[in-house]
Amino acid sequence: MSELSHRPGGVTRRLQPVSLRALIERGARRLRRAGVFFGHGTDNAFDESAALVFHALGLSHAQSARVYSKRVGREAQQKADALIARRIEERVPAVYLTGQTWFAGLPFHVDPRVLIPRSPIAELVERQFTPWIAPQRVRRVLDIGTGSGCIAIACAKAFPRARVDAVDISEEALEVARTNWRRHRLGRRLRLLKSDHFDALGDETYDIIVTNPPYVGDRELRSLPAEYRHEPRIALAAGHAGLDSVRVILREAGRHLRPRGLLVVEVGNTETAVRRAFRQLPFTWLDFERGGGGVFLLTAEQLGAARGK
Repeated sequence: MSELSHRPGGVTRRLQPVSLRALIERGARRLRRAGVFFGHGTDNAFDESAALVFHALGLSHAQSARVYSKRVGREAQQKADALIARRIEERVPAVYLTGQTWFAGLPFHVDPRVLIPRSPIAELVERQFTPWIAPQRVRRVLDIGTGSGCIAIACAKAFPRARVDAVDISEEALEVARTNWRRHRLGRRLRLLKSDHFDALGDETYDIIVTNPPYVGDRELRSLPAEYRHEPRIALAAGHAGLDSVRVILREAGRHLRPRGLLVVEVGNTETAVRRAFRQLPFTWLDFERGGGGVFLLTAEQLGAARGK
């Protein structure tokens, strides 16, 4: 026997048991028709719908191959439909609705206090930053603008003999990072500090400084899809040209890098502006197998030589 479900506007439809895959495909069709923006963890409607449906039904993605044929009843369908409706009506990124995402193969809690992890830097971490540095000599890592702590925690996992400092200007972001620090049980190997860039670090030096800082300029910020309005502005906005944070990092990173150390910075769509503003720097712009770009690398020696010119 079919059940009745009331939809917005008074339209009633009968909900019959359907397979999990059919429920996900139904959600994907709704997302495509609504024209939501993908890019905060997924890049297509089916994956976005699957994330929401699995969360609504309390299913693990590790079960996905076994449960796609599972029959879903009225109550479960209503839960999934309601979550997808919220995604459409409020334009809230799916990750904020589920409260969890993955970065460098690790799970993280996220909420609107922090930027949603999506940096291609994950690939570098998974490769232990090779071939740019010998992993066995990495003892200290700094993550600037840590947000959820995803880059810092992934680095601590990738370099089990290293200590990692993670800084952020936002106390709210650091609260989220502490949640993830406890989740991954890193103890004293990860230190979380409130700091405006390098201000709280004194004379500390590092083998790797890695950062996904704010880099969105005023014009681009105004044109971003509605989903971005749910992310903290402080994690995105970087002045008129998007260079405010990058300028500080390039000016001060050299004195915090050890010999043969690396500076890795994501600047996204601001890449062209960075190239023009810092023509004297011999940037290495990195490519990624899983897509993404706008990430440069400089060595301690390259930064030092540029300062001496």
